[in-house]
Amino acid sequence: MTLFFAALFYLATAVLLIGLVFRIADYWRTPAPFLIPTTPAPTTRGGVVLRMLREVTLFESLFKANLWIWVLGWLFHVSLLLVLLRHLRYFTQPVWAWVAFLQPFGIYAGLIMVAGLAGLWLRRFTVERIRYISTFSDHLMLLLLLSIAASGLSMKFLVHTDIVAVKEFFLGLMLFDIQPLPADGLLYVHLSLVALLMLIFPFSKLLHAPGVFFSPSRNQADNPREKRHQSAWTAKLETK
Repeated sequence: MTLFFAALFYLATAVLLIGLVFRIADYWRTPAPFLIPTTPAPTTRGGVVLRMLREVTLFESLFKANLWIWVLGWLFHVSLLLVLLRHLRYFTQPVWAWVAFLQPFGIYAGLIMVAGLAGLWLRRFTVERIRYISTFSDHLMLLLLLSIAASGLSMKFLVHTDIVAVKEFFLGLMLFDIQPLPADGLLYVHLSLVALLMLIFPFSKLLHAPGVFFSPSRNQADNPREKRHQSAWTAKLETK
């Protein structure tokens, strides 16, 4: 099982990184033929930067659209960030001071993350217009995230695993020095789900995380009077 999970995480990491590079490069090359910022929009690049900062940290547009969905979504994403930062202790030796400080907060964040995910999933059944546009993959992603969170919390509160050995395993992977992984069924489930998420992330709707930075309705300045908007392919046609 140690060799299996070592190979699995090497593969999952490669797919995740290479997939993200290719998808982001594709976003970067995609032309924006029209000036279509969602109004009211900033008229300067500095204003666009501030708008994007508010969007990715506060989910400003969602806050204006639906308050209770904003609460669930924001709590989930902030909790997910804290949980990910808490897990840095498995990849650092010695553990950074600020990561050690976050450890108790990360536990509570895991519980909040489950509540946020459950609420977001529930709306796909109870809100008619959301239920109508929900696909099987939407439910699958939420189920996968919930399963990862639930299995991780179970190892904290129900069935404890040897976290020292788990840390040695991942530190060993980073140095290409494979160390034994604890024989723990729940740990195997948790790691398998995490690896599955890494494998499908570059090909799923979860890619909205980097994709928001390439959204023309958000990253464009509303300055058609001051500056002509011209996509790269249009300029080439005019040159010819």
